[in-house]
Amino acid sequence: MHNDTDPAGHTHPKQGTSPQAGMRRYKPSDEVDFAIVGSGAAGGVVARQLARAGFSVVVLEQGPWRGNADFRHDELWVNFQGGLTNDFKKVPNTFRARESDVAIEQQVAQYAMMVGGSSAHFTANYWRFPEIEFQQATKLGVPPGSTIADWPITYADLEPYYTMVDWECGVSGRAGVNPFEPWRSKPYPMPPLPIKSEGVLLEKAAKKLGWHAAPAPMAILSQPYRGRSGCVSCGFCFGFACEVGAKSGSINAMIPDAVKTGKCEIRPGSYVRKVELGANGRVTGVKYFDSSKTEQFQRAKAVVVCANGAETPRLMLNSATNEFPDGLANSSGYVGRNLMSNYNSAGMGMFPHEVNGWKGAVVSRIVHDPVILPKDLGIYGGGGFDFRSMMTPMNAALQTMPGMPRWGSAWKKSLSKMLSNTCLAIGHTTQLPVYTNRFDLDPTLKDAWGAPVLRLTFADHQNDLEVMKWFGAKGKELLDAAGADTAVDLGAIQQGYPTVHLLGTCRMGNDPKTSVVNGDHRAHDVPNLFLVDGSSFVTSGRGQPTMTIQALAFRAADKMIGAAKRHEL
Repeated sequence: MHNDTDPAGHTHPKQGTSPQAGMRRYKPSDEVDFAIVGSGAAGGVVARQLARAGFSVVVLEQGPWRGNADFRHDELWVNFQGGLTNDFKKVPNTFRARESDVAIEQQVAQYAMMVGGSSAHFTANYWRFPEIEFQQATKLGVPPGSTIADWPITYADLEPYYTMVDWECGVSGRAGVNPFEPWRSKPYPMPPLPIKSEGVLLEKAAKKLGWHAAPAPMAILSQPYRGRSGCVSCGFCFGFACEVGAKSGSINAMIPDAVKTGKCEIRPGSYVRKVELGANGRVTGVKYFDSSKTEQFQRAKAVVVCANGAETPRLMLNSATNEFPDGLANSSGYVGRNLMSNYNSAGMGMFPHEVNGWKGAVVSRIVHDPVILPKDLGIYGGGGFDFRSMMTPMNAALQTMPGMPRWGSAWKKSLSKMLSNTCLAIGHTTQLPVYTNRFDLDPTLKDAWGAPVLRLTFADHQNDLEVMKWFGAKGKELLDAAGADTAVDLGAIQQGYPTVHLLGTCRMGNDPKTSVVNGDHRAHDVPNLFLVDGSSFVTSGRGQPTMTIQALAFRAADKMIGAAKRHEL
């Protein structure tokens, strides 16, 4: 095996070496220390940390294990045929706006179904949450109709783990230039990605408005790091997995390290249907279907569920027992409730010159001035902006500016401008937790394995609609200030479904009556069960949750290691 050495002197396998080569294999009958459900942003981190600490680990992933050679620039397959994401035909969902409504079959949750999860194809915006995020109820109050609460941890508790994400996963950025970024104990490990044309436009617009544009912190390598390639600006980034391994998701940054320990097995094609509870009130392992749909049982001393904010509550609800008739670890009744995502508002501008923002990573500059909206606006929340392009040719072809032709030869002539001369001002915003916004199990519909599917009950909080309205207007204002010939406010662009940021459905807290897990991600009801992913969020954050999911996972792994060493599991 050939190896590379990074600037810090660490030796790593060369890019392209199969992480499955020589991987440890366990039998389902082997009682491993930890069974982990899901291999995404959180699952990959937890697996790596536990395996490095010497524990035996099996990661059960329902999707396949794809390598860099599988990540092709095929817009039809990726964007329109769901080549990387969950199959709605096999695992459908239903939706209703109110509990009195009859739910209709409709996809509501979207996530990557593969080893590495959605972190394999994410945009890779890596924003830290501001300090106030963790104490909003105390410092900003609780809006009527919401269940805003303080987190059981603070930014200071999480900061060392944010820094671990920067350095262990690989985040490109520049410290000390964004006045709204919270304090940090260490700079970024590498410089920011090169500024793009729409980043220059955002800098121009922000200056005119008296705002502050800063290099975007991105989980994409700006230079070679730990044996991985830096970004090659391929132009197929949004929604695409990275064929050179520059994206710092679990599949590139965590899974290979976990496997290399000789203590961790990644088991793709494993569809977990139930977490099994023993007579002593502790979990004993997980039941799952293997790739041939044969049911298996993996024994484990502890179970860590990292299946995302939709599938984690679904697994808990499908794991009901006589002791927990409403779902495993659900004595509070909070499993599935308080669903949040992140809203987006958008402005679109047509410029007199080419922008060509489709080249390279999606984002190079951000503006965080409205991260906490002023009280005098009368709305609660906040977020940030970036400028980006129409992404890829097919996406551009499906969009038109108001007043532009929509068919025929005139439409064909407009396509190059839609791809090359347009720019979007995207506002990434908060969403309030609401108790009645929730996932539960549909009473009649089953998936391809015979398990009940998720039913979503959701209605927008009026405050969130007002936040999106404000950000949409500001997006147009930014585009005008950047010099657009024509700029329009597109308003909210993520009120529909499916949605991708799935948060809050098994929230953490100190009170077992109003939360599912404690501040260490340990289930209040079951001492050797941990839930680690976006489901544990108490608030939605300001638009970009993945870095916080990974920071929480690093912290949770530390807590699990400590509990295991104290023989608590």
